[in-house]
Amino acid sequence: MQPIQRVAIVGAGNMGSGIAQKTAQEEFDVQMVDREQQWVDRGQGIIRDFLSEAVERRIFSPAQVESIQGRITGVVGVENTAADTDLVIEAVFEDFDVKTAVFTTLDAACGPNTILASNTSSLSVNALAEATGRADRFVGLHFFYHPAKNRLVEVIPATSSSPETVAKVVQYCKMLGKVVIVCGDRPGFVVNRFFVPWLNEACLLLEEGIATAAQIDAAARKAFRIGLGPFGLMNLTGPPIALHSTDYLAEQLHTPRYVGAQNLRDLIEANEHWDVSGDEEFSSEQYTTIAERLYGVVFGVAAQIVEEGVCSMEDVDRGAKVGLRWARGPFEMMNRVGIKEANRMAEAYADLSAQSDPERAWSVPAFFTEQATANTPWHFTYVDTSIEAGVATLTINRPEAMNALNETVVGQLSEALDEVNANPSVHTIVLDGAGKAFVAGADVKFFVDKIRADSIPDIVTFTADGHTMLNKLESSSKTTIALTTGLALGGGLELALACDYRIGTRRTQFRFPETSIGIYPGLGGSQRPARICGIPAARWAVLAGNFMDAQTGHDLGLLTHLVDVASVNTCLAELASAGKPANKYPGTPANSSSAVAAFATSFFSDDNMSAIMNGTCPDGFNAEDKSVARQMKSLSRTAPIALKMASDLIDATASTSLADGLQMELDHLTEIFSTQDSLEGLSALIEGRKPTYTNN
Repeated sequence: MQPIQRVAIVGAGNMGSGIAQKTAQEEFDVQMVDREQQWVDRGQGIIRDFLSEAVERRIFSPAQVESIQGRITGVVGVENTAADTDLVIEAVFEDFDVKTAVFTTLDAACGPNTILASNTSSLSVNALAEATGRADRFVGLHFFYHPAKNRLVEVIPATSSSPETVAKVVQYCKMLGKVVIVCGDRPGFVVNRFFVPWLNEACLLLEEGIATAAQIDAAARKAFRIGLGPFGLMNLTGPPIALHSTDYLAEQLHTPRYVGAQNLRDLIEANEHWDVSGDEEFSSEQYTTIAERLYGVVFGVAAQIVEEGVCSMEDVDRGAKVGLRWARGPFEMMNRVGIKEANRMAEAYADLSAQSDPERAWSVPAFFTEQATANTPWHFTYVDTSIEAGVATLTINRPEAMNALNETVVGQLSEALDEVNANPSVHTIVLDGAGKAFVAGADVKFFVDKIRADSIPDIVTFTADGHTMLNKLESSSKTTIALTTGLALGGGLELALACDYRIGTRRTQFRFPETSIGIYPGLGGSQRPARICGIPAARWAVLAGNFMDAQTGHDLGLLTHLVDVASVNTCLAELASAGKPANKYPGTPANSSSAVAAFATSFFSDDNMSAIMNGTCPDGFNAEDKSVARQMKSLSRTAPIALKMASDLIDATASTSLADGLQMELDHLTEIFSTQDSLEGLSALIEGRKPTYTNN
């Protein structure tokens, strides 16, 4: 399947220019199309201003900005969209007739293989598909504002969309670093389906005199652990958008309760914003009423979404956490307040709906009520398994947390490995990560919570379970492949290194950050790198915690195959056919002549380690040299105890078996997690500050 590379965005407004910018940032070729030069210029100006701010905040360098802008070509006239464009995303007004007119022009201008997409938050994707002239090469997209910042995108296939079309568009979105929810074509799709009624219910609470806008916002912030309440959010995005969205849902879903509140209509008529400047203090009675009403609509609608097959409950929660930046998703919140209580709140909201129109009453899904009757919390699945032609793909699907390993993920991955290892029809196991990352390490908060609770044995148990899971890869008779086409940090990189092969692309990034956060890599990170690329190169990677781009990872051998995006599937097929490698642990860099490998071999040699561990520059090296200075600076920022223990564990690979070395990692866990420096380093990471180590 040839991936998407040439993308056109029709509509150079705030949303269209944002999609164009993000697409260019990820190295796609972009056309930004509008009907007049002034609108194209305006879009270019929006992007220029946004990127200038990013330079000021040191997100991008001037050279990077120049490169991004250089990938965006302005095009005047939809009819002038290049015929060889792979994907065209229409991002014009949310008007069915306007959109279909654009698609009529695009169908004539674009080649037969071009995929058309509509960025829409409400319109029927199936109806739009019928109007495009190429219904099999059409999908709906719902980017969240601002598309260059917000990581969520909903992909809505039409009934007529071909599997290849959907797969290509999903791949494109993933390459933008987006968290992708593939959902059914129902009004509001996923996030707006529960978020918009939540906004309207806040308006109704205000209208009923339950509390002021400031009090409702404050109560909502507390209940949902969010930074902005419903009125503050409407002020930010514009009250007219809220009214349009809620009236649309009321009409499409035949739910009078969703009809925009009169105070919202009056506000828009007066061209005003909500006054949220008043006293935020609320009584316990006010809080209970506000929280339960807002919980009730969210819990009930979330269950309706799942009942209708729009998406899974995991994706509902994902949408809330990534798209809305809520601390927890609806189903997680239901578990937290209790399933019986959550159901009671949803039923109370349903009673209010019945008061609006008994014949079109809002109802709570039966499966939700059954769950409440059983008083059983919702169970979430974070590892998806698919098997095709003997290849089992295990996808860690927790992109809202960068697929970080926690007890649940490790347990589910271990169970999935048991199943595919026992399946005689499977000859190859592929590990993949949903979203931007493969796996961005272990869940650091888990470690911090356990240290503070004086429950370090729980950390040891969790890590031992991780070793057991990784051994199911290490000892598997199947060919094992890690698809590390994104970020693999710490425990994620250790997971990948337990596989026979690691496939990467130019977007691959590796790093062992452990010594800089007060610990050592405890899932094989002190053992497997040295056996793969040699002890000096392992010291460079692990002790100094150097970032590795794809080429560096490949030169060292930590990445076994570096391919372009278009060749990933071919590479997978070739490795599945070739079977397990003859020598998984060669003990030397794959490209010893590369600059990094050569430097690592000489600088981190056995003879230099005494000086390095004492914080001094080894003889024969110039401390002013940029490469040397960088290493010494990185080493100076590590926790001394962690650095020493990691170094000793790496050294042990020269005289121990892999099994014995892994046991040594486990044996020292209590010691390292009992240090004050481990708590300081891990806490500093969570708190976004630099740690201060005391060597204790």
